[in-house]
Amino acid sequence: MGPGGPPPGMHAALDKLREPKPKNIKEVPGYVYRVVSKFFYRLFYIFSLVWETKPFILFSLLILSVILGVLPVVSAKISANVLNSLAKDYELASLGLGDQTQMLSDIMRLLIWQFAVIFATSIFNHIKAYITRIAGELVANHVNIKIMKKAKTVDLASFDSPEFYEKLENASREAGNRPLQILSSTFTIASAVISMVSFVVILWAISPVAPWIIIAVSIPSAIINFVYRRKTVQFMRHRSKDRRQLAYYKDLMTNKDMVKELRLFNLSDNFIERYQTIFKSYFKGMRRIFFTEHMWNIAVAVLSSTVNCLLFVFIANGVISGNTPVGNYSLYTGALSSIAGGVSTFISATATIYEGTLFIDNLITFMKEKNTVVPTLAEPIEPQRHIAHKIELQNVSFKYSGTDRYIIKNMSVTFEPGETVVLVGLNGAGKTTLIKLITRLYDPTEGVILLDGRDIREYDTKALYSIYGIIFQDFGKYAVSVKENIAFSDIENPIDDERVQKAASESDAADFISSLPNGYDTALMRFFEEKGIELSIGQWQKLSVARAFYSNSDILILDEPTASLDALAEQEIYDQFDSLRKDKTTVFVSHRLSSATTADKILVLENGNIIEQGNHRELMAQRGRYYELFSTQAARYIADSE
Repeated sequence: MGPGGPPPGMHAALDKLREPKPKNIKEVPGYVYRVVSKFFYRLFYIFSLVWETKPFILFSLLILSVILGVLPVVSAKISANVLNSLAKDYELASLGLGDQTQMLSDIMRLLIWQFAVIFATSIFNHIKAYITRIAGELVANHVNIKIMKKAKTVDLASFDSPEFYEKLENASREAGNRPLQILSSTFTIASAVISMVSFVVILWAISPVAPWIIIAVSIPSAIINFVYRRKTVQFMRHRSKDRRQLAYYKDLMTNKDMVKELRLFNLSDNFIERYQTIFKSYFKGMRRIFFTEHMWNIAVAVLSSTVNCLLFVFIANGVISGNTPVGNYSLYTGALSSIAGGVSTFISATATIYEGTLFIDNLITFMKEKNTVVPTLAEPIEPQRHIAHKIELQNVSFKYSGTDRYIIKNMSVTFEPGETVVLVGLNGAGKTTLIKLITRLYDPTEGVILLDGRDIREYDTKALYSIYGIIFQDFGKYAVSVKENIAFSDIENPIDDERVQKAASESDAADFISSLPNGYDTALMRFFEEKGIELSIGQWQKLSVARAFYSNSDILILDEPTASLDALAEQEIYDQFDSLRKDKTTVFVSHRLSSATTADKILVLENGNIIEQGNHRELMAQRGRYYELFSTQAARYIADSE
């Protein structure tokens, strides 16, 4: 795969969106049917999105499209009547005939109607623009909420897949404007068709052929638009990696957390150069498509202008010969121009809809992402609460979709009720993945995990998650108040200030919180609040630990909970954990092996396997891998203190 190509797995996804071209003439009808069917399916999906948002949007735009389709024809007819009346009155006046007062009155009446139509057209256009802008905000909000709600149900493993991120990036990018853009173009077509049909009827009086000549000349333009819109969509899909890289390098340069390192290591120019290199390649391909498309459009425009000129001459000849009233010249030429403009609008809007429906595939495929981490029972059970739970892994293996490498391989182990288990191993040994499996954030590729003797997949997932109090290594930092950051571990219940303060005290966070400007109500991070406070990584970690203390959990899962704390603060928190984990099943990961000495069981992981297990005394006596890791770390601490 060359630079800028789709990430692994994307070719299959793209093939599903792309209709295979016919291999022979017999396959053409079926191909056309499938393309048209998909087009209308996507269009219906978009209309359903708008209907879900607010039905009034569809009704109001439909009514406005009919009105705005009729008004141009009415205006053209009135203009022709004005010119014909002026020509007739001039002829009578030159012969000294007719009542000039009556003539002026008749002309004024027509002009009033003409300006009334112009005024109405302006008013309805403004109303349409207003509704479209309001609808744009409402529909974008509705689609974004759908995406967020879908994202909260998608399997965690999906977030590790490049293909999933492709869908998410494409869906999010198009959420704001595509649905309304397609809807607006659809009703623009409706208005254009109403006007064109009316003008065709008018032109029929002098030449039934003329309208069809205009339409026929526009066919090449339609073909060009559709072909090159499709080329543009396919190019953007294939070069999605380029766009993600461009966004990544731009975000790096504007990320407040990265700016220090970029400046000190002088990385800015390197990333700017990478951005420019990728953009040049991306732009080169896009420019080639644009240039070819517009060259073809210029050729078609020359043909169209020539045909229009000849038809204008034909109508002018009718006026000169006396077969056509002079006022009707403006009516007929205006009708020709309106039909040509209507066809152009029809083609442009249809091409926009076609392009938009291709992009909407991004949203459709994302919304169809299947969630496999669901209960296997029709009526899932709920785990017992406020007891010490037993967790068993039976021949459990795990690998990410699309890869052959096992992160966990054929693992069998039991976490007894109330037991404290420490996971030990080098980075990449599978410790965090094991935690994600026993909390059912992932499902194993092979094997079974039991909770209190039942397959973990039989439990209601929301109720299951509620029994875990978890601190991950990459814990969350939320741009809300201190109080909310702590209370997020029990979001189902109102915030209990007393519990918040107790949790902060137990996590050794109370002292620094009391020094903040507004204490527990202090806004953290400066994303939204000018006076937001930026905490140190150690202070954030204390808040994450407080979150675990605040939670009303039965099983504690701690993945490097004290990695950013000094040894004294770490020991204080572990002393607090001793009381917190009483009568609870506890699993934690720590690279500081001194914390493992009091554990009931230590599991030593390497390459996804348990190579040793036992308590500290037993493993030290074995003089194996744990002994080596513990002794090496202890020797380093002793050397550092000398």
